[in-house]
Amino acid sequence: MIEINNLKKIYGQKTVVDVPQLTIRQGELIGLVGNNGAGKTTLMRLILDLIRADEGWVSSDGELVNESERWKAYTGSFIDGRFLIDFFTPEEYFSFIAKLYGIGNEELDVRLRRYEGLMNGEILGTKKYLRDFSEGNRQKVGIIGAMLIEPRVLILDEPFNYLDPSSQITISKMIEQECSERGTTVILSSHNLNFVSDISSRILLLEKGVVIKDLQNDAGSAMTELELYFNTPKTVDPSDVQP
Repeated sequence: MIEINNLKKIYGQKTVVDVPQLTIRQGELIGLVGNNGAGKTTLMRLILDLIRADEGWVSSDGELVNESERWKAYTGSFIDGRFLIDFFTPEEYFSFIAKLYGIGNEELDVRLRRYEGLMNGEILGTKKYLRDFSEGNRQKVGIIGAMLIEPRVLILDEPFNYLDPSSQITISKMIEQECSERGTTVILSSHNLNFVSDISSRILLLEKGVVIKDLQNDAGSAMTELELYFNTPKTVDPSDVQP
């Protein structure tokens, strides 16, 4: 379980995340949605202790993420390409992750075979460094690396970016399966409302760092409210306009 309490992140005079209280239960598949600048990525970075909060705290399994290292052993994540090691080949990158998490070579091979359909013969055995791959294949490597450890918590920022339609569908099914079969707690952000609505059990709508709607999503029931929100013209806040 992930708990958030009085969490704030401020840059200059602008508050980019302001979440008084939020509980994410074990096994939930949470979709974070919102327009650009809503605070989705910043919230994920706070949950992963990649940036420090100005106020409040995040706990995972009862321990504060900024005071404990234990949560890292069961948390898989991919936020962007900076999570990759560009001078590694995919094989070296996956082996590096396996060593960090105590996964033997034989077990690594077994786990990688689960993702052969996603890799589509374009990743392993190419003898290319990660820096030389397309953005789509870099995205696949990052997501596979996050799921390779069989995490109890999985955090993915825009996992459908850069991917062709077939790969988007494959990733969507993999994420849903990870949650339903392993009981993994999943937090993902996306601008693709259809995929979010299809697989999420709960959707959090953010605006200017605030969770303005917390929607249960039984059989895609949240889609009506989401479409209403995104189809309604927004008033521009003068403080958001750069001089």
